Amino acid sequence: MTTKSYRDLIVWQKSLNLVLATYELTKCFPKEELFGLTTQIRRAAISIPSNIAEGYGRRSNGDFRRFLLIAKGSALELETQLLIAKELKLTEDNKFTKAESLLIEVAKLLYCFVKKIK
Repeated sequence: MTTKSYRDLIVWQKSLNLVLATYELTKCFPKEELFGLTTQIRRAAISIPSNIAEGYGRRSNGDFRRFLLIAKGSALELETQLLIAKELKLTEDNKFTKAESLLIEVAKLLYCFVKKIK
C-alpha cells in the first residue's frame, strides 16, 4: 500500500463524513427508536470506516480486501435502514438526501477499491 495511513484514503474520509451525516439524521428520530432503527443505522454507518481502518491495519491485500467487502456489506445494510427510515417518515428529506448521497459515493469507492485489490 502506498499511503502512510488509512486516514489518507478518500474512501475512509468519505465514510467518516457519512457517519457524521447519519448521526445528524438520526438526532431527530423519535425517542422510541433509540434502541431500534437509530442504533442500527449508527452501528452500520460506524462499521464502514472501522472496517476500512482495520483491514488497512492488517497490512495484507487479502485481509484488506476482506474487510473492504465487510464495509461494503455494512453500506448495503445502511442503505436498507435509511430507506426504511425514509418510508416511515422519520427524517427530513434534506438530511436523508445528504446521507444517501454520501452513501452512494462511499459504495462506489468501495466497489472500485475491492476491484483494484484483487
